[in-house]
Amino acid sequence: MKFYIKTRNRLIKTKIPAPGTSNLVKKLSKIESRSMHGQVPIAWEKAENFNIYDIAGNKFIDFTSTIFVTNIGHANPRLLKYLSRAIKKKFIHSYAYINRVREKYIKELVKFAGKGFEKAFLMSAGTEATEAALKLMRLYGQKLKKRKQGIICFEGNWHGRTLGAQMMSGNKEQKKWIGYHDKNIHHLPFPYPEKLKEKNSEKFFRDSLKKLQKKIDFKKDICGVMVETFQGWGAVYYPKKYIKILSKFCKKNKILIAFDEMQSGFARTGYSFGYKYYDITPDLICCGKGMGGGIALSGVIGKKKIMDLPEVGNMSSTNSANPIACNAGLAVLEEIKIKKLIKNTKIKGKILLRALNEIKDNNSHSIEKINGEGLIAAIIFKKNKNIKLKLRELVEKCMSEGLLIVYTGRESVKIGPPLTISKDALLEGIKILDNNIRMLFNK
Repeated sequence: MKFYIKTRNRLIKTKIPAPGTSNLVKKLSKIESRSMHGQVPIAWEKAENFNIYDIAGNKFIDFTSTIFVTNIGHANPRLLKYLSRAIKKKFIHSYAYINRVREKYIKELVKFAGKGFEKAFLMSAGTEATEAALKLMRLYGQKLKKRKQGIICFEGNWHGRTLGAQMMSGNKEQKKWIGYHDKNIHHLPFPYPEKLKEKNSEKFFRDSLKKLQKKIDFKKDICGVMVETFQGWGAVYYPKKYIKILSKFCKKNKILIAFDEMQSGFARTGYSFGYKYYDITPDLICCGKGMGGGIALSGVIGKKKIMDLPEVGNMSSTNSANPIACNAGLAVLEEIKIKKLIKNTKIKGKILLRALNEIKDNNSHSIEKINGEGLIAAIIFKKNKNIKLKLRELVEKCMSEGLLIVYTGRESVKIGPPLTISKDALLEGIKILDNNIRMLFNK
């Protein structure tokens, strides 16, 4: 039977994956490390705004933003204009040499970060940014002549794939390859809301510190805390009160707070940066993903006294702050401002979360809860021995009907469409998701 779907936002005219996809997978498997494989088998040909097109011309609604990167939409016209301008000018790379677009972008970036931020430096990947923050926090500890340069992180958080970033991350399985652990990187239990039912944030925080307190002096041995704005796998936020208590603790002990804003930055949560959700101001912001609109760009933003700690040339890299990346960054910031994406993301986010909670209410036997803020959300399913297989099937069913969602590898799926998605496409995607959850979990 021929499978065919045509709506304003979707076009499915072949079996999914499309003819030719498996052959491309086989070819790539022969020449590319398997570590790059395992993604949903769609061979992309083109992406525009909130739509993805495969090699057969099938058109999908994108609820992934390529893992929350294309906040301003795929192939955003302003972004293309700014990139074309750089190409026509024949200005692609400048190493560490200064230029006007670099000055303009960093000025706008620091302004966008909010009050209390004064300087920034740029890199290419998010994991570089979290590594840089680790370095800055330890340089700060050395400046204060602290006895040790300890860092506090949280269990279950994720900060990247490089050595320091993985040591700060909470997934023990994914850092077995390291062979050792930096004894000055410590992990506190994450304050999951369900753990705080009978304990308030204050008690939970103090209890979490007790074991660590036996080994170290916080004022002398800790120089920084790395906070993932929310746990990525499930869009799990800290209780606001907990972060306020943490902030007071850090100020008391002269400890810096760095926020990992990879997924939450650049209007994704309905704020410029996710830290504003907690009504505090961190010392450092680590950013990437949506920062470049699809162009590789990351950075750290912070206070002058911290950002100027490294020696001259000590934080630059070959491709950092190149003109292409700076033009992309400028386009993102301008698009957020002109299209009022912070305000509009809040509005669309309410629509999304309301609809997802309705899905939960109709499937309470299989869905545990809904997490999210703005246009980033997670559906947390109830654990059972078959849940991972079920969720893979859910992703595949949605894909076959023209909707792309993110399977996290755990008991959750995530939703994060481009912030430019139309209301009708958002609702259409939610309906597809709802129908397939009902079908799969009510058998």
